[in-house]
Amino acid sequence: MAKKQWTLSLILVVISIFFVALNMRPAVTGIGPLYNVLMTSLHVSNTSMSFLTSIPVFCMGLFAPLAVPLQRKVGTKSAITFLVAILVFANGLRLLQESYALLIVTSFAAGLAIAMIGPILNAFIKKKFPQRFTTVIGIYSFGIGVGATLSAALTVTFYQIFGNSWTVALGIWALLALGALVIWLWAIPSQQNEQVLKITTTEYARNPWTSGRAWAILLYFGLQTSLFFSMMAWLTPLLQDKGLSLETASAMLTFMSIVQMIGNIAVPMLMEKWSSRMVWILALGFVGLIGFTLLWLTSGVYLWLAVLLIGIVLSGLFPIGLLLPLDEAKNDLEANSWSSMVLSGGFMLSAIIPIMIGVCYDITGNHTWTYIIFLLLMVGIIVSTRLLRKK
Repeated sequence: MAKKQWTLSLILVVISIFFVALNMRPAVTGIGPLYNVLMTSLHVSNTSMSFLTSIPVFCMGLFAPLAVPLQRKVGTKSAITFLVAILVFANGLRLLQESYALLIVTSFAAGLAIAMIGPILNAFIKKKFPQRFTTVIGIYSFGIGVGATLSAALTVTFYQIFGNSWTVALGIWALLALGALVIWLWAIPSQQNEQVLKITTTEYARNPWTSGRAWAILLYFGLQTSLFFSMMAWLTPLLQDKGLSLETASAMLTFMSIVQMIGNIAVPMLMEKWSSRMVWILALGFVGLIGFTLLWLTSGVYLWLAVLLIGIVLSGLFPIGLLLPLDEAKNDLEANSWSSMVLSGGFMLSAIIPIMIGVCYDITGNHTWTYIIFLLLMVGIIVSTRLLRKK
C-alpha cells in the first residue's frame, strides 16, 4: 500500500510540474500570432514590436540567478506559488487596455517569473527523480511545448471570437496560470519547503561561473533559445510577407508548435536509448539548415515541409539545453546553480536576436537578413558541439 501511495504522489507531482510548464511561454509567444495586428493598432515600428519578445527573454536571463536565493528562503512550493501568481497578474493586466506601455510592463513581469521557475523546477526534478530525470525533463519540456502550441493555435482564434479584441486574446491566458496555481498548491506537500531548505544549506556545489564547460553549455543554450523565440515572434509576419493570410500563417505556426510539442516529449525518451547529446545536436543542426533554406527560397507546399523540419529541430534542441547542465550536476543544489547560470546567460544572449531582426527589417524593408540570421544561428549550434565535446 505504501508503494502505491508513493507512486500516486509522484504522479501528482509530475502533473503539477506539467501544468506549471504550460504557462512558461504564452505570455511571450502569444505576441507573435498577432504581430501585425498589434503593430497596426499601437502604431509602433518593427523594432518596437521586437522589444515585446526581447524584454521578457532578457528578464528570463537577468533574474534567473535569483532562483537559488528565493528557493533557499521560502522553499520550492512557496517559491513556485509566488511566481505563478505573478504570471496570473501579468497576463490578467493585459485585459485592461490597449497600451504598448502596459505590454512592456507585463512582459517584464512575466519574464521575471519564468526566469526563476525554470532553475527551481530543474533542481526539483533532479532531486525528486534522480533515476528518471531525463523522462521528467521531457514531460516538463513537453508542457512548455504544449503551452507554446496553445498560444500559437488559440490566440488568433480568441482574437476573432471576442470581436477582434487583442486585449482579451492576450489576457485570457491568466486563466491557464490560475489553473496551474491551484493544481500546484494541491499536489505539492507543504513539507517540501522544509526539505529544500535543509538540503540546500548542507550540500556543496561547484561554481559554474568559473567552469569553461558551463560557459560552453550557456553558449549552446543561448543560440537555440534565440532560434526558438525569434521563430515564434517572426514566423507569422514572415509568412504574411510571402503573401499568406493571417489565418494560414497562424495555422502554420500552430503546425510548427504541434511538431515541436510532440518532439519535446519524444526526443528525451529517445535519448534514453541513444544518449549521445552531440550526435543529436549535429543531426538536428543539419536538418535545420535544410529547413531554413526551404523557408527562405520556396513557396507553396514546400513551406509546410520547411515548417515541419524547423519544428523537429526546435523540439530536440530545447530539451538538450535543459539536460546538459543537469548531466554535469553532482547534486540538486548544483543542478539549480548550473541551470540558473545557463538559463541566465543563455536567455540574455538570445534577447538580442529578435531586436536585431526588427532593426534589419526596418532598415532594409525586406526579410533577407532575417533568413541569414536564422542560418547563422544553425551554423553556430553545429559549431558549438566542438566546445561541448571538451570535458
